[in-house]
Amino acid sequence: MKRIMVLAVLSAAFLSVACTGAKTTVVVGAKDFTEQDILGNMVYLLVKAHTDIKVEYKHEMSSNVVFAAIKSGDIDLYVDYTGTVYGNYLGYSEIRSAEEVYDIAVKALKEQYDLLMLEPLGFNNTYTLSVRKDTAEQHGLKTYSDLAKISQNLILGATFEVLNRNDGIPNLKKAYAMSFKEEKAIDGTLRYTAMAKDEIQVTDAFSTDGLLLEYDLVVLEDDRQFFPPYYAAPIIRAQTAARYPELQTLLLKLSHILDDEAMRELNYRVDVLKENPTETAQNFLKARGLI
Repeated sequence: MKRIMVLAVLSAAFLSVACTGAKTTVVVGAKDFTEQDILGNMVYLLVKAHTDIKVEYKHEMSSNVVFAAIKSGDIDLYVDYTGTVYGNYLGYSEIRSAEEVYDIAVKALKEQYDLLMLEPLGFNNTYTLSVRKDTAEQHGLKTYSDLAKISQNLILGATFEVLNRNDGIPNLKKAYAMSFKEEKAIDGTLRYTAMAKDEIQVTDAFSTDGLLLEYDLVVLEDDRQFFPPYYAAPIIRAQTAARYPELQTLLLKLSHILDDEAMRELNYRVDVLKENPTETAQNFLKARGLI
C-alpha cells in the first residue's frame, strides 16, 4: 500500500512539474520562407530581451501547418498576413478594403478560434505575378489581364502552396480566364533561377521579396484586384495573452515599424547578401532601439 501511495505522489509531482513547464514556455512560430524567419526572430528576440518568460522558436512551417499549430497550442504566437487569414483560413473571396479584411480577420479569429490578431507591422506583402523584362517587352505585359491573353503560351512556376490555396492560382485563373501551357511547383529561390534560365516565364512572388531586385523582374499589376491585402500582424492565443499580459504590450512595439521598402531590404540582405536571419532581425531591432 505504501509503495502505491509513493508512486501516486511521485506521479502527481511529475505531472505538476510537466504542466508548470508547459505554462512557463512560450513558443514563437514562423513559416518556411525568408521574411517569416526574419519576423519570427524579431518576435523571439523581443520577448527574450524584455521578459523572463522561457521562449522557444520553431519555424519552417507552411501556412496551414503553422495555423494548425497555433490552434492546437503547439505554438503560442507568430506573424501572419491579413489576406492569408481572410482568403485561405476563412475562405472569403470578395474584394474588400485593407481595413475591412483586417476587421473581418480579427473578429473571426477571436470568435472561431480564440486567437487575437494584433496591430499590423505596417507593410503589405501581397502576392504578385512577375516576368522577366524581355518577356514583358516582347508581349507588352503590364497587367494580369495582359498576361491572360498569352498565358497559354507560357509556363508558370509557383510555390506548391499558392498553386493549391483558395486565394491562389486556381481562383486567380478563373478571375482572369488564364490557362498556362504548364504549371510547375517550385519552391524557394529555385523559382528565380528557373526564371533566369527561361525554364519558366511567369512566377509568383511576394511584393516585399528581395529577389525581385536581384533578378530585376517586372511585377505585373493585379488590375482586377484579385489578391486581397496581406498586411503582416502578430497572432497570439488568447490563453497565452491572458497568462502573459506583458506580451501584447511588447508586441505593440512592432506596430507600423516596417513599410514595404524596409521589409524588401531586410529580405534582400538575407536572400542575396547571405546575412543570417537572426542577425538581420537583431540588427534591425537594435537600430530601432527595441533591444
